Amino acid sequence: MKLTRYLKPPQIRVELKTRTPPEIPQGWTEERFQWSVKEQVLRELVELIDASGKVSNKSKLFTDLINRERKATTAIGDGLAVPHVRTMQAKDLVIFFARSTEGVEFMALDHKPVHLFIGVVAPPYDDALYLQLYKKIALAFGSEAARRKLMSARDEHEVIKILSDAEGWDA
Repeated sequence: MKLTRYLKPPQIRVELKTRTPPEIPQGWTEERFQWSVKEQVLRELVELIDASGKVSNKSKLFTDLINRERKATTAIGDGLAVPHVRTMQAKDLVIFFARSTEGVEFMALDHKPVHLFIGVVAPPYDDALYLQLYKKIALAFGSEAARRKLMSARDEHEVIKILSDAEGWDA
């Protein structure tokens, strides 16, 4: 199975627009600040997912992703986040990728900025495929060399090529 079958150029953003502001606005708690940045990132990711044409309601999808993040952060550390959710808003499985060269606040387990986002959105009834793809994503990003290459990718096609070549990406 090739994961690149599910990842197309419109679902890739080589540079997120969201930036972490240099300081917490006056009167805000640190948690409110962190959630504000996280929500901005998730809105950008929903736009990528919606570009696939496989989303029935992007507002509800955003809510589903937020609710998933409230359960536990998908920012696993080492500059990587793997946002994922099974939702009725997905007509089919979609993989998406985004990068932030400077890194953004995403409440990572190691408390460091996140640079690479690779995620999966799928209908709730396709558990086997969802779990299989999620595992392959973890294997591909387990390679520090692949992460380094992704940080310097110039465009969407280069991202797809790097991921296609990464160990564990194809099986």
